[in-house]
Amino acid sequence: MQNIAAAVTMVRDDTVFLAAWLRHYGAMLGRENCTVINHGRGAEVARMAQGCNVIGIPGDPHPNFEMKRWRMLNNIVQALRPYYTHIIVGDVDELVVLDPERGSLLEFLGRTRGRRVLTPVGLEVIHHRRIECEPIDTSVLGPRMHVRPAPDYSKPCIVSTGTKIARGGHFTQHDRLETPEGLYLLHLKYTDFATYVAAQDRRNAMTAALGVGLRETTVGRHWFAQARGDDAAVFDAFDALPLKDGFDTGWLRDAMHATWGPRGDTGFWQFARDDHAVRYRLPKRFAGLF
Repeated sequence: MQNIAAAVTMVRDDTVFLAAWLRHYGAMLGRENCTVINHGRGAEVARMAQGCNVIGIPGDPHPNFEMKRWRMLNNIVQALRPYYTHIIVGDVDELVVLDPERGSLLEFLGRTRGRRVLTPVGLEVIHHRRIECEPIDTSVLGPRMHVRPAPDYSKPCIVSTGTKIARGGHFTQHDRLETPEGLYLLHLKYTDFATYVAAQDRRNAMTAALGVGLRETTVGRHWFAQARGDDAAVFDAFDALPLKDGFDTGWLRDAMHATWGPRGDTGFWQFARDDHAVRYRLPKRFAGLF
């Protein structure tokens, strides 16, 4: 039984992403080292996550959902720290991978000492609908191979020291930035058009049930129907992004380090999160990772 790394997430109904999360972390770390917080105690989530450490919690809508969620995730990460060198924490549609040419993620973490926070480069997996027609029910990478830089998802999500993670997982109070080469966080929100539409419908229904406005809750604007926009137009814009040759992401790491500094007087640390209107095609070696 390995004690190098554990993974923690919270999920409510997002079974497509949970399936990918379980394929990735369950196979790599062992399900006994995976913690799934089942928000709303969904029967399908509980069934899928058998063998993991499943924590069922009430699912009543709450305007401070994000604040409550990250308070819980922070506490679970710190509770697990004495038992594992590294804790990987994040949303169910965020998966940390290591470039396969550098070996496996678990082997990499086994070579990496603790008492640090690792920040992968964030890449958003996007559905290029004109040329990517295969379903993603058994594998995501392969059917989907296009990504765009996503600095918002360059999250400090591998924790092996005592620190506080900010709401949303975007910042910590650890003052040292470490961005190992070949380490990526792949965000799956836009990985499939039909899955995206269904997820947005669920989120819009949840915020409608809250009965509050955008300024009265801690969840993101995209959870509200009035801020949603045209789903098809979002994906059409991905198709229009220029394709960048190769797969050199060193410039993204350089930009993170060049702008690293305190986030005002909050106690958190940050880097600039500029948009980059380009896309890459992942090398073939990434196909089948999850």
